[in-house]
Amino acid sequence: MDHRTDLNGVDRLIVRRGQPFSISLYLRSGGYQPGASSLTCVAETGPQPVEQYGTRAVFGLSPSVDTSCWSAAVISPPGDMVALSLCASPEAPIGRYTLTLGPSTQIQFILLFNPWCKDDAVHMESEQDLAEYVLAQDGLIFRDLNNYPIATPWTYGQFESGILDACLRILDMNPKCLRNPGKDHSGRRNPIYVCRVLSAMVNCNDDRGVLFGNWSNNFDGGVSPMFWRSSVEILRNWDTQACAPVKFGQCWVFAAVACSVSRALGIPCRVVTNYASAHDSNADLLIKRYIDENGKPVGSKEMIWNYHCWVESWMTRPDLKNPEFNGWQAYDPTPQERSEKVFCCGPVPLRAIKQGELTCSYDAPFVFAEVNADVVTYMKKQDGSMSKVTTTTLVGQMISTKSVGSDDREDITHLYKYPEGSAEERETFTKANHQNKLLHQQQQQGDGLHLAIKVSPDMRKGCDFDVFALVSNKGHSDKKCRLVFGSCAVSYTGVMGGNCGFKDMLNVELPPGGERRVPLRLNYSKYDAELTEDNLIRLAALLLDYSTGEALMTLRTIVLTNPEIKVQILGEPKENRRLAAEISLKNPLPEPLHNCCFSIEGANLTGGTQHSKSVEPGQDAKAKIYFTPTRSGLRKLVVDFNSNRLCHVKGYRNVIIGK
Repeated sequence: MDHRTDLNGVDRLIVRRGQPFSISLYLRSGGYQPGASSLTCVAETGPQPVEQYGTRAVFGLSPSVDTSCWSAAVISPPGDMVALSLCASPEAPIGRYTLTLGPSTQIQFILLFNPWCKDDAVHMESEQDLAEYVLAQDGLIFRDLNNYPIATPWTYGQFESGILDACLRILDMNPKCLRNPGKDHSGRRNPIYVCRVLSAMVNCNDDRGVLFGNWSNNFDGGVSPMFWRSSVEILRNWDTQACAPVKFGQCWVFAAVACSVSRALGIPCRVVTNYASAHDSNADLLIKRYIDENGKPVGSKEMIWNYHCWVESWMTRPDLKNPEFNGWQAYDPTPQERSEKVFCCGPVPLRAIKQGELTCSYDAPFVFAEVNADVVTYMKKQDGSMSKVTTTTLVGQMISTKSVGSDDREDITHLYKYPEGSAEERETFTKANHQNKLLHQQQQQGDGLHLAIKVSPDMRKGCDFDVFALVSNKGHSDKKCRLVFGSCAVSYTGVMGGNCGFKDMLNVELPPGGERRVPLRLNYSKYDAELTEDNLIRLAALLLDYSTGEALMTLRTIVLTNPEIKVQILGEPKENRRLAAEISLKNPLPEPLHNCCFSIEGANLTGGTQHSKSVEPGQDAKAKIYFTPTRSGLRKLVVDFNSNRLCHVKGYRNVIIGK
C-alpha cells in the first residue's frame, strides 16, 4: 500500500503507522513452512524501550495483518524467500525504530503519523485536504494588512533531502527528551504532545531550538527575517551547525518552519494569519493604549500587531472529553509569553476559542485575546489628568490561510469567532467574562462627531501621495474642534518609528451635517528614511471637541506596495531538464538601484542567482536564471529581488513540470 513517503527518497524504509508494509527475507537454511515455522518480532524506539510505555512491542506471526496493533503475517508461498506484511499500531510513538526478526535479523525504519488511517489521531478524510496540508511542499503566507493582504510565497520542503532527519533531531533535542528520554519517546505517540514540543523548539528561548527571534531591525550576526523564503535552508543550517539557533526569525518564519516540521512528521498543518492581532500580556482581555494630547503613543506596553502568524494542526482531542474539540488546533511557536514556564503556546481547539471555553488546554485565554481583546485608549494630559478616548479599533480581523488546491485566500475568521455584534458573540463574551467588550459595543459612535481616514488608491513605494482625515458632524449643533493628523513608520508588530508627516489644525468648525476633508501629504523624500522593511506607515487622526472636552481617535495602517516581479519560463518544463527563467522588475524609485540581485528556488528545484547592473528610475532590472526541476508536478518558482534601496521583493510563478 502507498505510504506517501516516496518523496523522502527510496534509500531507506519510511512508513506510516496503522498501515501495512512489506519486507522480504531470504532464508539461509531451510524454508518457511506454514504452521511449522515461527518468528518473533520486536519493534523498539528510543534509548529505553519498554512495553509498558509503548516504546517496545513484541509480536509473532498471525494469519493476517491486524491494523489496530503491531502485527505481522506471511504473504508468500512456502519457500526460501519469505514475504512479510507488517503493521505498526496506529497509536505507536513516531520516530526511528529497530525491528528485530528472530534471533539476529535487524531492520531500521522511521515511523510517521498517518492522516490516511482512520484509527490515527491525525486522520483527515478529504484527499484534497491531505494533498494541501500534508503533501504540498510550497504555499502562500498572508502578510501586511487586512485591507491589503499580500501573499508571500514559501517553500516548506518537508520532503527535501535531510529535512526529516532534522525534524527528528528537533524532537531529540527538546529538554523533555534530554531530561527523561523514555517518557518523551512514549509521548511521541500523541500529536498533542508533539505539537507542544514543536511550539517550544522552533524558537530557541528555553532550549537549543531552531530560530532566534529578532524584532529590533538590527540583524548583525545573521540575516533579516525578510531574507528567508524557504524552511529548507533554515532547518539544514540548524542541523548542520550543531543545533545553534538560526538568526533571525519573526512570526511568519516561526510558523512556516513549524508547518514544515509538522507535515514532515505526518501531521496535517497550515499557516494562518490573524490581522489586528492583540498581545495581551496580563490575561485581562484588554489592550490599554495611552497617548498624549498630540495623539503620540506614550508608555503603552501591550501591542496590537498589524498581523500575526501561527499554525493549525489537525487532530482529535480525547483529553478534553468533548468531540466538538476535535479538528483544527492552534499552536504558536513565536515566543511571546510563557506557558508552564516555557515559551510555547497551544495546541488549543479553534472550537474552544469560538465558544469562549477558556479553561481548555492549552493557553486558550491568550489565543482568545489575540482575536477578541478589547482596545481602550486613554489620553494623558499635561496637568496629570487622564481621560478616555473613543476609538473603533477591532481586533481579530480577516483570519486567513491559503485555500485548498489554489492560490486564493481563504477567510477562516468564522472558525475563531462569531460575527461582530451577534447574539452568539455576546453569549461567548459572557462565558469568557469579557464584560469590557460587551460594554464597549454599546458605546460606539452615534450622533455627533465622526472621524475616519481615507487613502489614495495607488500608494507605491517611491511615490508622493495624499491621505485624508474625514471629519463630519452628525449632531444638531455647531462644533468647533482641534484636529491632529499625523503619520509615522511602524513595524508589523506595532512598534512606532519616525515621523512621516504631521498636521495640527486648531480651529476646525463644522455646522450640523457639515463635513471636512483634510489632506496630509506624504513625501518619499521624508518617509523613505523612516520606513522599516515592512513598508508600513501608521496614520492617526485625533479630534478634540472644545465644547465637551471629549476626544475621538481613529487609526489606519497603510502598506506601500513593492513593484511586481515578472517571470517568463523559456522552453517546455520537464523533469531533470535544465530550464531558463527570464525575470524582470521595474524600478519604482526616483533614484537608481545598485547591486541588484535576483535569486530563485523552489521545492524539488535546483535554484540559482544572478546579479544585474544598476537600474535607472523607471527602467527594468532583468536577469536570466537557469534551474533544473528534479520532480514532476506543480511547483512554485519563488523569486527574490534585492538591491541597495529596494530589498526582499518577492514574487512567484506556478510551473507544471512534466515527466
